[in-house]
This record gives sequence, C-alpha cells and structure tokens, in this order.
Amino acid sequence: MKMTKYVYSGGLAFTEASDMKKLSKHARKGWLLESFAPFGYTLRKGEPQNLIYSVDYQEDADADYFALFEEAGWKKVCSAGGESAFHIFSAPPGTRPIYTDQDSLIERYERERKMSGKVALPLLIVTIVLLLVRIISGYGWLPETLGQIGLFAGLASFILLIFPGFPYISYTLKLNRYRSGKKAV
Repeated sequence: MKMTKYVYSGGLAFTEASDMKKLSKHARKGWLLESFAPFGYTLRKGEPQNLIYSVDYQEDADADYFALFEEAGWKKVCSAGGESAFHIFSAPPGTRPIYTDQDSLIERYERERKMSGKVALPLLIVTIVLLLVRIISGYGWLPETLGQIGLFAGLASFILLIFPGFPYISYTLKLNRYRSGKKAV
C-alpha cells in the first residue's frame, strides 16, 4: 500500500478555505498532511484523525511565534517559503480559530499581499521593459535581434509574473471586501 499521496491545491490565495477543508477530510480518512508540494500538498498514511487545519503567513517566524500557536491549541504541521513562509497548523475541532476578528484578517491579508507584491512588482517592471524593447526594435531604433530577445524574455517574465501577480490581485480583492464590510470568499 502506498504510504504517501499528492493532493492538488488551487493556490492558497484563491482556495485557502476549501484546501483546509479538503485536508481535514483526508485526515479523517487517515491521510495526514506532511508537507507542501509543488502546486499542492503531500499526505502520509496514518491513523484517522479529526483535525481542522489553518494557514498563516509570517515573515521571520521564530520560536515565540510557534509557541503562541501551541499555547492556543494549534500544532505546526509544515512550512514553506523560507524566511517569508506560509505555515499550516492543525488542531482538534472546536479549537479557537487563529483569526477571530476582521482586523486581524485584514492585517494578515496585508502581509500576504505585501509579500506577493515584493516579487510581482520587479517582474512587472522587467516584463514591461522587455516588451518595450521589442516594440522599439520594430521601429528600427534597436536591432531586430534585440527585439526578438526582448519578446521571448518578456513572455518568459510574464509567465513568471503570473505566480506572484494573481495572488497579489486576489489578496487585494479580499482586502477590499473586508474593508467594505463584506466577507471575503
């Protein structure tokens, strides 16, 4: 019998709540979250457990950060992202949620948007500059070879821009909904 399996994620910026519910459902069947994986999660076969999962983003998380969660009944399961990391915690049902008020949720989404923006903005600038090189070369102001390089490099940087850019947009929309008094989806 296979002891690990992969579960797809729609991306924490977009499907965080459904991902956490999906992980809880798998835990009840004995598939426990082990780690983040590219575009998803790795689960390990174990004893079925009734768990809820929650995710938090914290730059430079230290022992005090994790101790705070542990005191509140949350156990760290896994982290991803180095110093600017996402952390997933588990707890028994009925444990007080990590975020209980709108202000703390707004603060959290501001941190996540800022992290995405730190990567998205430079990529956006590079993409624009490279595509401008392509356009300018079309007028004969730059060699055509440089224009072709600008086009292909610009397309590559645009593709890379999708990964931090879409989460940035998602967090911005969530923040706008919370600030207007509507619940974010």
